[in-house]
Amino acid sequence: MLLVTGGAGFIGSNVVAALNDRRPDVAVCDVLGHDGKWRNLAKRRLADFVPPSELMDWLKGRRLDAVIHLGAHFRNHGDRRRSRHRNQFPAVAAALGLCTANATPLIYASSAATYGDGDQGFSDDASIDALKKLRPMNLYGWSKHLFDMAVAERVARGEPLPPQCAGLKFFNVFGPNEYHKGTMMSVLARRFDDVKAGRPVQLFKSHAKASPTATSAAISSMSTTSCAS
Repeated sequence: MLLVTGGAGFIGSNVVAALNDRRPDVAVCDVLGHDGKWRNLAKRRLADFVPPSELMDWLKGRRLDAVIHLGAHFRNHGDRRRSRHRNQFPAVAAALGLCTANATPLIYASSAATYGDGDQGFSDDASIDALKKLRPMNLYGWSKHLFDMAVAERVARGEPLPPQCAGLKFFNVFGPNEYHKGTMMSVLARRFDDVKAGRPVQLFKSHAKASPTATSAAISSMSTTSCAS
C-alpha cells in the first residue's frame, strides 16, 4: 500500500491519479474542509482515507510500500506564518522517523522557496555546504530548508535513513484540481478565462529589487511542466 499525505490537494490529487492508474492500493491522508477538495478525489479508487488526527493510530502495525508526504499549507504569505511553520517541519520530521524505522521509501515536498532570491543559483546539490549558502526569503521556505538540512546532516553523519529518500522542490506548478485554492491558484489558472476571452492579463508586481539572476530564473520557471491529469 502507498500513502499520500495531502492527497486531496492540487499536487497530491494528481499524484494519486497517476498512482491509481497503476494500482488500487493508495491511501490518502488529508483534511477535506469546506472548499470542495473532495471533488479532486471523486473519480479515484482509494484503499483508505485517513484524517491527520487519526494517522498515527492508523499506521500502527501497518507496512507501506512508500510514503509520499505532500501535506502542507500552500500559502507562503499572510497572517498564518507561525501556525504554518509549526505544521511544516515537525510533520515531515515525523514522517522521516517513521520511514527510517520501518525501512519505507519516503518522497517529501520541499519547495523552490528554499532558493531565496536566486543569487546562489538553483543547483540540485544536496550537500550541507551547498544548502548553507541558500537564504530563503519567507518562513515557509525556511521551514522547508530546515528539513532539507536535517536530511543532509544525517547523510553526512552516516545516520540511518529510509532506503530511498527524495525531496522535491516545486516551482510554478499548474494543472488540474487547483481551483479550490481560490486566490492562491497559479497565474495560468487565474488568468485562463481572461486569455480565452481576449482580455488583457494583469500580472503581480514585486516591490523588491530583484537581481538579474533572480529575474531570469523567475522568467524561466514560468515554463515548468504541469502535473499529470
